[in-house]
Amino acid sequence: MDNRAAVFIDGAYLTKILDLDFGKPKIDLAGFSDLLCGKDERLRTYYYNCMPYQSCPPTEEERRRFAAMDKFVYTLKKLPRFEVRLGRLGCVGGEFIQKRVDIALAADLVRLSYGRMIGKAVLVTGDSDFVPAIEAAKEAGVVVVLYYSPSSIHDELLSAVDESATIDQELISRVER
Repeated sequence: MDNRAAVFIDGAYLTKILDLDFGKPKIDLAGFSDLLCGKDERLRTYYYNCMPYQSCPPTEEERRRFAAMDKFVYTLKKLPRFEVRLGRLGCVGGEFIQKRVDIALAADLVRLSYGRMIGKAVLVTGDSDFVPAIEAAKEAGVVVVLYYSPSSIHDELLSAVDESATIDQELISRVER
């Protein structure tokens, strides 16, 4: 399926760059996904993230953040051709880290590539942990395109992909709600 693309969004990364680089705009993620696919048909967008931490019992702020994310995930799941993959938060040395998110993205990328379901994979991330999955997708004949922020990117990731483009104000303005 050379003319079909899948979009893989690292939700924590996208949120971080929207907050730090663009002042927390609200964007239309379906329109954003379609724009990133260009002339290719978007098979599906996969959005990866974790629900916020809640202590036991949760604080009012934790409840508020969890409810906001829950509403956001519910809205995403209703979008056409969207899949939401939620990992979980783990606590290592007092610091919360996402678990199962990167591996879910990598597994989906490799599965769709070797299943010949896509000809192009569009990634929105800055994490070099995806390099082995990117290399596998390329070996399967998939063109891998990376959209990223120059403020948060690993050189190894940039070197691994076939094509790359920055997420800039012009792009954000086109999909801002």
